[in-house]
Amino acid sequence: MDKREALRQLRALNARFIHNFVTNDVPSHDAITHADFTYVSAEGVRRGRSDYLRRWATGFDPDVIIYWDYRDEHIGVFGNVGLVWSVNKHVIVEAGQEVTGMTGYTDTYLLEGGSWKCIQAQLVPMAPGNFPPDATIVTRYIRGVKHESIESLNLVS
Repeated sequence: MDKREALRQLRALNARFIHNFVTNDVPSHDAITHADFTYVSAEGVRRGRSDYLRRWATGFDPDVIIYWDYRDEHIGVFGNVGLVWSVNKHVIVEAGQEVTGMTGYTDTYLLEGGSWKCIQAQLVPMAPGNFPPDATIVTRYIRGVKHESIESLNLVS
């Protein structure tokens, strides 16, 4: 596979990965994760594939996570390994107050039999001084619904 095609496929997989999370789509996510998949949380907790997918079914609640985007996407291809680096911004409601934060992630993909499968996803908390700007947003979700552009972010009703 040439590098341009690999980058196109990995960009599409990253969009699918995020959409799967926001929509709690376990079957779609199961299809893109490697049998030996490992998840490493921002707190350093490691989870195997089955535990990770079980949690995936209820991981996103649009009444709690009222805004979600991914931004600052960078993709590298190194032979049969693809690395997707990006950042998620979230606005969650805690005790009636909006709390904003960002989490960086690296998803490692392995090309086997002509298909890319995510073999590891690792998160890291982002310090406010390192937040990438809004100009790098790829896709946004408000209350779980994908939006291409947003004029107003009056999120809490």
